[in-house]
Amino acid sequence: MALTYRCLIVDDESPAHKALASHISKFDDLEHSGSAFSGMEAVKMLNENSYDIIFLDINMPVISGVELMELQPNRPLTIVTTAYSDYALSAYQNDAIDYLLKPISFEKFAKAIEKAKIFSSGNASKKEDKTNYKILSQRVNGQMMDISLQDILYIESLGNYMKLYSARHNTPLIIYGSLSSIALEIDHKNFIQVHRSYIVNVDKITSVTFKNLTMTNQEIIPVGRKYQILLDGFFK
Repeated sequence: MALTYRCLIVDDESPAHKALASHISKFDDLEHSGSAFSGMEAVKMLNENSYDIIFLDINMPVISGVELMELQPNRPLTIVTTAYSDYALSAYQNDAIDYLLKPISFEKFAKAIEKAKIFSSGNASKKEDKTNYKILSQRVNGQMMDISLQDILYIESLGNYMKLYSARHNTPLIIYGSLSSIALEIDHKNFIQVHRSYIVNVDKITSVTFKNLTMTNQEIIPVGRKYQILLDGFFK
């Protein structure tokens, strides 16, 4: 059976939705599966549904396109669609597949879709392995270690390093890298970033307040202001 790519359009302007929906309709393997008219609405939809490609506007109220990418690093393939050329670097730093300037011609749209398909095909086997086995492989103390995702409580950033707190280990595991890099390796439906220095397993949260949350090991994790919206999406 042919693969169908579920597409979400995120833009605060109706004409942009109509133009992108028209382009999508010309591909047999693309499906217009959702429309969000704000960053907040997009966060909620991404938490509740599965998409393969996002067409994301940059200049939106409350949560901009760049902020949405930062809030959800492990999101579906993202094609930025905007009238502004000065956010290209930020978009690519957040792993955007392509950056399309409005008005978007069908030819440029088609090239961006081709890039997304190539990227998706090249990462399909890796994605399948992570989904089936729920294992995170990281180098700890010079040796590779397989860590069960369901055992992870939270991950704390320490500059170039991270502390990974696991239910199976009495002390945190020290891992080299950044939160943004490890976020690409874990399931975004179970893990969310709640602070610039913390990613948590939502299944290990025991209580939530506006400024912090408590984990099953009784540790209190701060909640950053801009991440509060993302956290709310999981508990509504």
